[in-house]
Amino acid sequence: MSEVKVNKISPRTNCGTTQLGDSGDTITIPAGVTITNSGTASGFGATGAVSWNTTVKTSTFTAVAGEGYFVNTTDGAITVNLPAGTAGAVVGIKDYANTFDTNAVTVAANGSDKIGGDNSVDATLSTEGIAVTFVFIDSTRGWLVTDSGLQSEMPTASYVTATGGTITTSGDFKIHTFTGPGTFCVSCAGNAGGSNTIEYLVVAGGGGTGTGGGGAGGFRFASPSLAPLSYPAKPLAAPAALPVTATGYPVTVGAGGTAASPLGGANGVSGSNSVFSGSSTITSAGGGGSGRGGQNGLTGGSGGGAGYDNNKSCTAAGNTPPVSPPQGNAGGSAPSTCHQAGGAGGGALAVGANGTRNPSPGSGGGVGGNGGVGGGFPNAFGTSGQNCGSLYYFAGGGAGGSNLNVSCGSPAGRGSGGLGGGGQGAQTNGQVGCAGTANTGGGAGGSEVDAPSGAAGGSGIVIIRYKFQN
Repeated sequence: MSEVKVNKISPRTNCGTTQLGDSGDTITIPAGVTITNSGTASGFGATGAVSWNTTVKTSTFTAVAGEGYFVNTTDGAITVNLPAGTAGAVVGIKDYANTFDTNAVTVAANGSDKIGGDNSVDATLSTEGIAVTFVFIDSTRGWLVTDSGLQSEMPTASYVTATGGTITTSGDFKIHTFTGPGTFCVSCAGNAGGSNTIEYLVVAGGGGTGTGGGGAGGFRFASPSLAPLSYPAKPLAAPAALPVTATGYPVTVGAGGTAASPLGGANGVSGSNSVFSGSSTITSAGGGGSGRGGQNGLTGGSGGGAGYDNNKSCTAAGNTPPVSPPQGNAGGSAPSTCHQAGGAGGGALAVGANGTRNPSPGSGGGVGGNGGVGGGFPNAFGTSGQNCGSLYYFAGGGAGGSNLNVSCGSPAGRGSGGLGGGGQGAQTNGQVGCAGTANTGGGAGGSEVDAPSGAAGGSGIVIIRYKFQN
């Protein structure tokens, strides 16, 4: 086999034509060879693909086989004349300015060639944004459409867009915080290429108190990427994330339960529910009010703690009504002897502790239990909640009331509210417990048995989170 090595092949005349081989010849390009086209290529689409000519066409023209054309009909209708048909010839046409619906393109066959088997009718392209590929097959059918698509069908990333509540951002996520009633208004539902679901945190109002601690408001959340500190399940509620549509979603934020007043006459009042009425309604139940003297606390999102003089082993259940995973935990009980100490309210992540008696035999008084701990998040869910280091906590149980100011001795300590806004319990004669922290769903702290009233639970909160950019 002979071989010719040159650096450049040019035609004899300036801007002339150089031919490579003759009709019927086979030109072989071996593996590993790279051909770079820095000019205009035509005629290479004979297998059904076109080489797109990037010079936009604005007036009538005759197409060349193997080329595709961007056609702009802004200034009026245009005719594209197809070349003489040879088997495998291909031509592409694309609506450049999305104006074919206003000014159509007429596709005219050459001579006796047919379009779709008919040599008497031209093709008309009148759909906005359309792109069409024509391939010549034979004299019977002529030019046939092999590909057709719309600009609107092109997949693009779209993100949820919404208003409502107080809006902040964290990285690529937008956060809507509701501390009172409102509406989460979605104007764009997004798509899977960007975002089309929302994450949520829904915390109900915490329970008010008698002498036991108030139960935390129900705690429900869903996030594919986040879980509260030490929670055993992720995601915590089904579905893991909620799809949205362009509409308004009502938001209800539960109030904290009111205090028992006077203290000896009634239990603390349970907190109110918080609700996000999305594609699946998410309801968190209000925290149970605590017990008064001789009574158990009330059931709720988390249960309220038992009151002084309970002398029972019963506790008030959390996760009522039940959801899976659970939205809260049970409250604690009061001691059965030397029992001037209330049980604590349950929290999102732990049960409320039992009250404990004075360790001195035969002595009165005792220490209220510590409130159950709530769920803690980094600031990816905003900076609401009880701040502790780099985490923000919600739905802590209230501590049980204590009575340490007694003549027979005072055991060390005092009931502590659970992280997440749980109130601290009373410790001396006549002292009122601390209220739950607003917008945490924390239960109130229990009061001492001779106090004039109990304390109020903390109000709830609803937080919506979604991706709004990459």
